Amino acid sequence: MAVYALTGFSLISLLSFGYLSWDWMKPSLVADVATDPMEKSVPPAFARPPHIIFILTDDQGYHDVGYHGSDIQTPTLDRLAAEGVKLENYYIQPICTPSRSQLITGRYQIHTGLQHSIIRPRQPNCLPLDQVTLPQKLQEAGYSTHMVGKWHLGFYKKECLPTRRGFDTFLGSLTGNVDYYTYDNCDGPGVCGYDLHEGEDVAWDQSGKYSTFLYAQRVNKILASHSPKEPIFIYVAFQAVHTPLQSPKEYIYRYRSMGNVARRKYAAMVTCMDEAVKNITWALKKYGYYDNSVIVFSTDNGGQTFSGGSNWPLRGRKGTYWEGGVRGIGFVHSPLIKRKRRTSWALVHITDWYPTLVSLARGNLSNVPGLDGYNVWPAISEGKESPRTEILHNIDPLYNHAKYGSLEDGFGIWNTAVQASIRVGEWKLLTGDPGYSDWIPPQTLTNFPGSWWNLERLTDGLRKSVWLFNITADPYERYDLSDQRPDVVRTLLMRLVHYNRTAIPVRYPAENPRAHPDFNGGAWGPWASEDDVEEWEGTGKPLKSRNKKKKCKICKLRSFFRKLNTRLMSNRI
Repeated sequence: MAVYALTGFSLISLLSFGYLSWDWMKPSLVADVATDPMEKSVPPAFARPPHIIFILTDDQGYHDVGYHGSDIQTPTLDRLAAEGVKLENYYIQPICTPSRSQLITGRYQIHTGLQHSIIRPRQPNCLPLDQVTLPQKLQEAGYSTHMVGKWHLGFYKKECLPTRRGFDTFLGSLTGNVDYYTYDNCDGPGVCGYDLHEGEDVAWDQSGKYSTFLYAQRVNKILASHSPKEPIFIYVAFQAVHTPLQSPKEYIYRYRSMGNVARRKYAAMVTCMDEAVKNITWALKKYGYYDNSVIVFSTDNGGQTFSGGSNWPLRGRKGTYWEGGVRGIGFVHSPLIKRKRRTSWALVHITDWYPTLVSLARGNLSNVPGLDGYNVWPAISEGKESPRTEILHNIDPLYNHAKYGSLEDGFGIWNTAVQASIRVGEWKLLTGDPGYSDWIPPQTLTNFPGSWWNLERLTDGLRKSVWLFNITADPYERYDLSDQRPDVVRTLLMRLVHYNRTAIPVRYPAENPRAHPDFNGGAWGPWASEDDVEEWEGTGKPLKSRNKKKKCKICKLRSFFRKLNTRLMSNRI
């Protein structure tokens, strides 16, 4: 007990007296009255539609960038952010598929049926085909569109693939995580396959190349072969820094003094990714794109703390609705920004990139009603007030219900056992089980984390299902005001009720054995035929395999040679 009290005091002391140098206590820049998402400002007076480069990193923690006080070296990101606009009131989703779906559609998860978990490799599920995607709108505006990196929006049939959803070209993986060299991905014991694709074909010949380098090289090649006189959109969705923790040895050596092995490898991966961004920026300048370009940088969710990531000083981690799970690293770098070299506290959400980028491209948004995103370019470029006043973080009716939640606790209008979270103005409400709730300092100690950091979770929330924070005054979520301000709780619960009325049914079908890579030549890829799709979509039931499982005789041999080739390549690097 004495140890808990002492260490608990140390943690609160660190939080109370401030660990970082930037000022969280900025006045709220959100308006009191919501603005119509479709209300657009006058298009920017650019001579030509700008080239758009959107860079998305995977599982990079909020603390894991140099300008947030990190011990990880990110000189390129630091410079680009310093010369552009840092977004310090920027929100994403807590896990992979939700963030990517909202970026691509401009809609909340509740409006695409993807409000629960992620799309898993063996599920007959993908981004709904009735959604008009961001790259499709940019194609309409005359853009050449390219994707490099991680898709993770489903692939069970060919219509779900990136090249069928608006991208002219694609090089990357379809599933959620792969080996950085061999591109193998296992979705459970014995369910393994290769996952690197060029267009709609399996890119067997690229095995052995470190993905961060491979993707940066592909962007360079795209820029070299395209004319800067024609607008281009490149979506670079790095696999980095998601597990597995793999990096070329020379990057790990830079962090040899770090005692925590996971943190050391993770730091190496972040720095490697930073250099890849440097190479992309260099290519933009070399081939004549830079002066008319907009570079957007965003993380996809909070860092995974037990895999080396850090969201300090925020609470929570990846997969949670605490700030550490949903507040992202974001900035915009562009010669076209009117007010550069500043920090913006305007409220921005990942759904906002859809209308913002389509507006920059002089595209037509009139035929995509019901967007949840807003055009925030005036807030970014000119420092104007953000049109966004609230964010629905999510409503997930399938997530495990909180043991102590009830309709009674929700004033008879909302069952507080349901996992949900919303931000309205400076207030943030969480219901149900928001997820792991600790504050995790950077993992600089050997064998960190220690069990004593569980103090907050042990003493708070065991019998709760409602939390309320003034997130502007209390960004670390230390002071729960739900008991003191029941009026605010009720108001935000009413907003949840409002959004829930607009939600469509959850799309989370059962996994199907026919998705096994053994039936696809040893690779992950589309597996459902048109007849299968009609059968499944007509009945609402998962597909059943009509064929007995055939063992792939060459899969093990192919895997052996891929791994051997990888080891040889690693020794050369």
